[in-house]
Amino acid sequence: MQTPNIHLLTTGGTIAMKRDPASGRVLPALDADALLATVPALADSATISVHPFSNQPSAYMGPPQWYALYNKLQTLLADTNVNGVVISHGTDTLEETAFFLACCLATDKPVVLTGAQRHASEADSDGPRNLLQAVNVAASPMARGRGVLVVINQHIFSARDVQKIHTEQLAGFAAGEAGCLGSIAQQAVYFYQPPQPHKTLPLTHADFPRVDIVAMYGGADGALIDAAVAAGAKGLVIQALGAGNTNTEQYRAIASAIKAGVCVAVSSRVQQGRVGPVYGYQGGGQTLQELGCLMAADLSPQKARIALILGLHNGLSAPAIQALFY
Repeated sequence: MQTPNIHLLTTGGTIAMKRDPASGRVLPALDADALLATVPALADSATISVHPFSNQPSAYMGPPQWYALYNKLQTLLADTNVNGVVISHGTDTLEETAFFLACCLATDKPVVLTGAQRHASEADSDGPRNLLQAVNVAASPMARGRGVLVVINQHIFSARDVQKIHTEQLAGFAAGEAGCLGSIAQQAVYFYQPPQPHKTLPLTHADFPRVDIVAMYGGADGALIDAAVAAGAKGLVIQALGAGNTNTEQYRAIASAIKAGVCVAVSSRVQQGRVGPVYGYQGGGQTLQELGCLMAADLSPQKARIALILGLHNGLSAPAIQALFY
């Protein structure tokens, strides 16, 4: 059987960090080749080509970096000899990068993101194991046609549903009610369901509209919504309560933002469940929808923001943006 060809694209994150003995700080330390060297068993799974992209904390990732990453992936995936791509990434924004790419990349080849909850200086660092398992998934024919995937702690997740749920435990990612797509056992890859069709949006330029997230909480007013509009936001995601609810003060500020031409989507601070037009009091989901707010289904606020950015980037109508949340 022919050995799969996998591109490894490194971006940094905890997986590439170590504790500096002089300062005691955990800092970026492993370059792409050093990261690859932590997993000698990779040579048994695939032929790896290493492509350094960056070596930075994932807190530094955002639309400009995602756009550059997208373009790099377009080049790598055009290689007819490549079977898939693995991206090593910090876990703090891994789900955002994965979702952005899932919304844009039109390819049947597997693109798999992975990272580590514990840095390379720790005796129980999970980076090498996660990297090996990500390569095994990317090399698997069963991973084709599934969009962008995330592999962490022996589980395979869809980019849409995965969330970081713990700051440092190895089982730090989950997919809520959707569940994981599959798992890895003894380096064998198992999927629990067939591939699902997914739509992608084109990226034609590097200019992305400003979209901010504003949280609702007990006692919140509309000041942060007003400030975001004043700063030039073209879209807002309200991290609402429960099934998509705010108070009167935020309701009034949202109404003013919509009147000013800002597209507003409502998500929830609750980790599971969907938002919708359930409650009819002022600030309830029904009244927000009547104002013209979009309902972000079960997307987290950070993923709803990405969908809204891409919808506005492509000049989509409000109903078409609403369909992105599904």
